[in-house]
Amino acid sequence: MRQRWKLAAVQMNVHFADKLRNLQRLRQAIRDAAAQQAQLVIFPECSLTGYVFEEKAAALEVAEPIPGPSTVELTLLCREHGLYVIYGLLEREEDRLYNSCVLLGPEGLLASYRKVHLPFLGVDRFATPGDRPFAVHELPGLRLGMHICYDGSFPESARVMALLGADLIVLPTNWPATALCSAQCLPMCRALENHVYFAAVDRVGEEKGFRFIGWSRIVAPTGETLAAAEHDQETILYAEIEPKLARQKHRVFVPGKHEIHRLADRRPQFYTLLTQTESTRALAATAG
Repeated sequence: MRQRWKLAAVQMNVHFADKLRNLQRLRQAIRDAAAQQAQLVIFPECSLTGYVFEEKAAALEVAEPIPGPSTVELTLLCREHGLYVIYGLLEREEDRLYNSCVLLGPEGLLASYRKVHLPFLGVDRFATPGDRPFAVHELPGLRLGMHICYDGSFPESARVMALLGADLIVLPTNWPATALCSAQCLPMCRALENHVYFAAVDRVGEEKGFRFIGWSRIVAPTGETLAAAEHDQETILYAEIEPKLARQKHRVFVPGKHEIHRLADRRPQFYTLLTQTESTRALAATAG
């Protein structure tokens, strides 16, 4: 059982709809990270396919089933180097299109996730919202949760995974220039409020007039930044994490005088509004 994990967050440019070129970049980054003894390599949202599609048909042309060609090929690298990989892609299931990410390991495909919260932007305008609940996946000594980009703007997403026992929450993302505040603030907030490690992995470069800003970051459960990228440079960030620290939710600053527990101190009975839909709230208001 591993006591510590070394993460590699790959902030990269993505070539629009050029899967062969992007897959070559993923392969090289995995080899580079393996040479630095990384055990988990994380790539951005849609790092295999690109993001700013103008129509669903064009996106479906580069989308893949899961498992599919890229998961098979990258599994071979995971097996060769004894590591794990998370990367983003467009997933095709019959006529449905999902913005997805996958978790691969030496054993093969371990999990996939479909983006739940879809902004009106890029390929998400044509994608089907994710239809699976947030989940936590067990690796040797590490409990890992995944969500994608705009999901991170909904604190409930990370909180659910924290309640499920996540040590590390991963956010592959494509933050455009309008998301600068999210890039600068969100990773620290989500890490601190849930007392988990948080890795936000963004891309750089441009697609069809949209510039992506980077600012990838790996953050400790205290909210402290362990590694941060220059905003517009391709790079690989490295950081070591210790999962047991994320499990110590009860923090004692001054015994008997200053103690907090990020999960036990919650008061769920006051949060019921969070689970109500717009229509439910409207009915309640009418009844009142």
